[in-house]
Amino acid sequence: MIDTPSGDGKQLLLVDDDDLWLKRLARAMERRGYEVLTAGSVAEGLEVLRLRAPGFAVVDLRLGDGNGLDVVEALRARRPDARIVVLTGYGAIATAVAAIKLGAVDYLAKPADADELDLVLSGADPERPTAPERPMSADRVRWEHIQRIYEQCNRNVSETARQLNMHRRTLQRILAKRSPKE
Repeated sequence: MIDTPSGDGKQLLLVDDDDLWLKRLARAMERRGYEVLTAGSVAEGLEVLRLRAPGFAVVDLRLGDGNGLDVVEALRARRPDARIVVLTGYGAIATAVAAIKLGAVDYLAKPADADELDLVLSGADPERPTAPERPMSADRVRWEHIQRIYEQCNRNVSETARQLNMHRRTLQRILAKRSPKE
């Protein structure tokens, strides 16, 4: 097993199942001085972590073979000082909270650009977002509640459906959709 020492430079693991985006981001991060390792799935990400423990990671939340939070958890176990950013196109408060609890330093919506990622990974304090002018819609509140229960049930659809008193197939359809706007 190869172990990467803390002062090794800027080794970065990128995990995303969008191959084109992954390659473009890898090139952009290399131009910013990172030594980039890439993985297109949870399994590939875990395999990289078996061999190395990079100091930085950018991990997509939803991957074809599972949840990117599994990679976050594995990296945190190997390298407690790693700076990890979780990216998602399916933003929800529950998954953001879960990512931060597992050790991510930030949770960003896709598409995030390389400059923004470099700022977060380097520890610079980016601008804080302003509070929304309008409250969340009822659909969005419902979505957030379902996501929170789903995370509390360790992403088990059947248990979440029981907790919500909802048919499992209905819940699966809801989870497969993008989050409602505002």
